[in-house]
Amino acid sequence: MRPFELLVSLVNLLAVLVLVIPALRALAWARWLPLVALSAAIAQVLAERAREQMFPAYALAGLCVGVALLTHWMGGASAISRIATGVALVLGIPLLIVAIALPLALPVFRFPTPTGPHAIGTLTYHWVDLQRPDSIADDRRAPRELVVQLWYPARADAAAPRAPYLPDTDAVLAAFAQLQRKPVTLLTNLRHVTTNAVPAALADPGADGRARYPVLLFLEGATGFRQMNTFQIEELVSHGYIVAALDQPGAAATVVFPDGHQAPMPPLDQMLPRIRASYHPAATAPQGVENIIPLFAQDVSFALNQLAELSRADPRDILTGRLDLQHAGVFGVSLGGIVAAEACHRDARLRACLMLDAPMPTDVALAGLSQPSMWLTRPADDMRLERRRAGGWPEEEIALHQDSMRATFARLAGAGYFVQIAGTFHSNFTDLPRWSPLLAWLGVAGPIDAQRAHRIIGAYTLAFFDRHLRGLPAALLDEPAAPFPEVRLERR
Repeated sequence: MRPFELLVSLVNLLAVLVLVIPALRALAWARWLPLVALSAAIAQVLAERAREQMFPAYALAGLCVGVALLTHWMGGASAISRIATGVALVLGIPLLIVAIALPLALPVFRFPTPTGPHAIGTLTYHWVDLQRPDSIADDRRAPRELVVQLWYPARADAAAPRAPYLPDTDAVLAAFAQLQRKPVTLLTNLRHVTTNAVPAALADPGADGRARYPVLLFLEGATGFRQMNTFQIEELVSHGYIVAALDQPGAAATVVFPDGHQAPMPPLDQMLPRIRASYHPAATAPQGVENIIPLFAQDVSFALNQLAELSRADPRDILTGRLDLQHAGVFGVSLGGIVAAEACHRDARLRACLMLDAPMPTDVALAGLSQPSMWLTRPADDMRLERRRAGGWPEEEIALHQDSMRATFARLAGAGYFVQIAGTFHSNFTDLPRWSPLLAWLGVAGPIDAQRAHRIIGAYTLAFFDRHLRGLPAALLDEPAAPFPEVRLERR
């Protein structure tokens, strides 16, 4: 809970106890508790903004005030006062339980403070590829366009307001909830979540005033959004990387463009077969289904071109000269991991490739990759455990995931790392477990502690890119299991 939310819950608890315990009602200070509860609720709305999950707490504060006023006007011994108190008891206790449980179940969570020395700034750009039509748009002649958010090392400013987690919250959450077939009301706590980044902050110039930072591209999972791995992105940026996250039409739940128009993801029954065709063996691939992965991989190459132009002359004059594209890498989760592998296979400008819990495209599995590559994934038994708890992951799909990753790992031309994190489910490789502590109980997140899983992912991600883009020591890649016994590390 946020501080004022906690205050409201505590005062409401005291107010209900006064209603329940007659001896407390006789205390002089007890008569003021309902007004204190109402004042705390008003203060919470003013300081932290109202949210749906706090509505029962607001109602409870109002109920306590109403009973207190009625008792004061009618006299505590009157029949009406006794009836009002009885009604308050019947309603107040269950309302108190809901008022405390709901904001705990759907919290306004905080991202951990990154461990690196740099503060974080963020900017968002809209790029249009006039040379390439969008083959999945309603208008097939329309040019392909992307929204790209950059996070970069920035000058520290403790007083500056932090960027929201999801700037286009309502549109993105509505699309995400529809695709996941979940009520959007279960996601509205995300409207209030902020990050560690400052919008349009001045870039950190470094000690010599000419600092240039290695560039990483992040690719979202299907039905996701560009911010879905903020925990991982912020940790990298704090250690001196620039990360560009692509919102790709056809992959994201929806892409909201600056003029307000959107590119929602087509229905899953149309898109998933096209994604699956990329890694399903050719002999049994669905007939007539087009592999869509090359389109997404071309977005990565286009983004690299745009980033080069941005470094030459940023129209906002913040990142000019700051991007070191001679040391560029890519990472992606799920569908984004498939696309990351394909992009590395096609574009030699990418010097390091990191795939999170994703099968590999058939062409990549057959050819391998020439760049240093890392897989962050989980054992097949954890995929089976996820199936038992939450459904999905038929045995054939598990085999396709595991076999395609293993085949690519075996054919690497250079360094490779196969990292399995025991106890993780698919969602643990994203921000999703932070959204609610109930997700582990519902089987959506794995039995591993969510924050520990994120620390492990962040540590291996940083070690991999530090070694292969910056030439820095990375002892974690040479010491299997230490300091994380949940990890099984294989190296090439």
